Amino acid sequence: MRFVDVKFQFRWVPTLLLLLPIPLFVMLGVWQIDRAEQKRVQARILGERARMPPLDLGDPIKDPEALRFRKLRAWGAFEATGQILIENRRRGSRIGFHVITPLRIQGSNSRVLVNRGWIAAATDGNPVAAPVPEGEVTVTGEAHLPEPPALSLHGNPEAAKDWGRRWPYLTLELYRAATGTQVLPVVILQHPDDSGGFVRVWPRELPKEGMHIGYAIQWFAFALIALVLWLRFSWGRRAEGS
Repeated sequence: MRFVDVKFQFRWVPTLLLLLPIPLFVMLGVWQIDRAEQKRVQARILGERARMPPLDLGDPIKDPEALRFRKLRAWGAFEATGQILIENRRRGSRIGFHVITPLRIQGSNSRVLVNRGWIAAATDGNPVAAPVPEGEVTVTGEAHLPEPPALSLHGNPEAAKDWGRRWPYLTLELYRAATGTQVLPVVILQHPDDSGGFVRVWPRELPKEGMHIGYAIQWFAFALIALVLWLRFSWGRRAEGS
């Protein structure tokens, strides 16, 4: 008759490959849980801002980030000379442009850029007409902080000066450098109910914690799998007869 004697045997290779990375996997999982909580809090704050009454622009803005998603309102006159078009803005299956026009705020020298909406591209690729309203207007909309794409070529002030009226993307730093116009550090996404006739559908991308929860589960699963494999390779079997 044979008995199997199972005995723990410490092995360096399984320990180095499996056991030592376990704390790292757990730390990464905890970090993703913390990131998910941060996104949850951020989404709540942005949602609360969106429900606040409009903020009237006029005074200098000290903290642009505090205005993200906040409703804004401004009075003044549009300046056609500073208008630019952002290329390759898609709406459904059609390609077009976003119309960006500076608004000089009434009673001050401050200007704020207004995204007045989407216009289609003609068959030759040029934009359709985007007339600028004359006289004093009231603009309402949501605060937006434009950022460059993850991969941008020739995105420097000198290159932006050669873009003319058609830009591949917008940042406030590039606009100031290329045009010499000082603008407030936010862009107003103009409300659909404002006059002007352009298409204004602004998707609101609130921070989501789901992705981070998924990553946390993966890291914890890696830690569990590594522990099981380490235990499996650390127990040796010794057969004895009697």
